[in-house]
Amino acid sequence: MPARSATIRFRSKAVPALLAALLFMTPAVPALGQQSAGDTDVCSGRVINIARMQWPSAAILAEIHKHVLTEYFGCSAQVVPGDLSASLSSMATTGQPAIAPEMWITRVAAIWNSMSETQQVRALAPSFSGGSPEGLFVPRHVADAYPDILSLDGLKAAVAAQAATGEKFTFVSCPQNWACSVINRNLIRALGIADGVDLAEPANRFEMDALIGQAVSSDKKIIFYYWQPNALLAQFDMPEIDLGAYDEEAAKCLASRACTAPEVSDFATDDVDIAVSEWMFDAAPQVTSYLARASIPYEIFNGLLAYQAETNAEPEAVAAYFYETEAALWHSWVGLAE
Repeated sequence: MPARSATIRFRSKAVPALLAALLFMTPAVPALGQQSAGDTDVCSGRVINIARMQWPSAAILAEIHKHVLTEYFGCSAQVVPGDLSASLSSMATTGQPAIAPEMWITRVAAIWNSMSETQQVRALAPSFSGGSPEGLFVPRHVADAYPDILSLDGLKAAVAAQAATGEKFTFVSCPQNWACSVINRNLIRALGIADGVDLAEPANRFEMDALIGQAVSSDKKIIFYYWQPNALLAQFDMPEIDLGAYDEEAAKCLASRACTAPEVSDFATDDVDIAVSEWMFDAAPQVTSYLARASIPYEIFNGLLAYQAETNAEPEAVAAYFYETEAALWHSWVGLAE
């Protein structure tokens, strides 16, 4: 996802080495053959440029779609450097890039609204599916010790039971200059667990990951805030706490330092979609039909980021790995029956 500013299953004990890989990683295709729709050029002879944004998930998504377009559809596709605002403006004015696989629409809302109203660009499908982009998580050893902790009532009971032992849960929030630190302070009040946990607000992302890693290594009891897609959640098997439905009014209060009566709400969801230039609908309808089905479940994408971290693979290699190991998923995108 884009860098967090002030706005905001593979189990292993090799925590320090893994954390280094997660923090500093550089953001064999099956013989299926190309798509055979007679001699029809699926992309009308046009080159499909795909925007590769600067963060790891967007880079991998761009390479995945390039892989499917070239290997299955037989199109001429290439990845080009991307930027949310610049790519969106170029899509509307020049038609290229033709695809932006991870467009954070709420981050460029003014530009998006203007372009979409004139039907220069369209959002076809969410980039990711099957979960919330932000949430509260626990390590597997905590979920095993407190089987009901993933529900709201179970969370309160687990915090109370753990506090009764004389050793409270540590609640790992995020740095104080991130917006989520305010949300989390209010959220633990709304949950009724503020007095039953020790709040930790790390100085930076490195310290945040170190606290989580140390808890996994030592079986320490923690609850922590995190986001996805992210390699760490797949590497260490981190179940998510169900916070219930998103409530807009409650969420507004949670995000305010002046919130006096906080109520529980799930985290807000950004609109993160696969965006395409309008010309694609006439020139490449089979491709737009495929992209309209091309949401990747968070669980699968977390695993791809974990694979990248463990192998130090470039995005192109991760895309090839996805194409080989997740054939059932991309087959469903292109309409192949299993």
